[in-house]
Amino acid sequence: MPSSTAACALEGVGGGVGSPCRTAASEGQRGLNIMAGEEINEDYPVEIHEYLSTFENSIGAVDEMLKTMMSVSRNELLQKLDPLEQAKVDLVSAYTLNSMFWVYLATQGVNPKEHPVKQELERIRVYMNRVKEITDKKKAGKLDRAAASRFVKNALWEPKPKNASKIANKGKSKS
Repeated sequence: MPSSTAACALEGVGGGVGSPCRTAASEGQRGLNIMAGEEINEDYPVEIHEYLSTFENSIGAVDEMLKTMMSVSRNELLQKLDPLEQAKVDLVSAYTLNSMFWVYLATQGVNPKEHPVKQELERIRVYMNRVKEITDKKKAGKLDRAAASRFVKNALWEPKPKNASKIANKGKSKS
């Protein structure tokens, strides 16, 4: 098994978020010593440490989900789905990528609200709403006119004709 230094050299010094190669040297000015398990923080307020930890965990979770999604080829995935489900997968993928770019812009100090990615996210949301409307229409109940008319006809009370009751009474008295 290669040493952690050799493994880090293969990955590139510093690694990514959640990489075991993140050390005090790779963190640069942040002054964190993650490998040793102790966190020395000099560059940001202690109050936001929990938020940063949550953010890092979320990035790790997204990374795992993306790895899972990328493990299956797109063609294999789409062959198993009907066209509406394919549209949902495409829209969720596009929305996820654009959302990740939004987060990237925010971490780089760029206001994503003034970037074209905002319009792209809005455009994708419009298409997601269209797909939702189509899905809702498929789930909506449909009126079966023949069954409804039979139900109403059988549910209504019909008075017996007067001569029908006399005929029934005559039949009973003769016996």
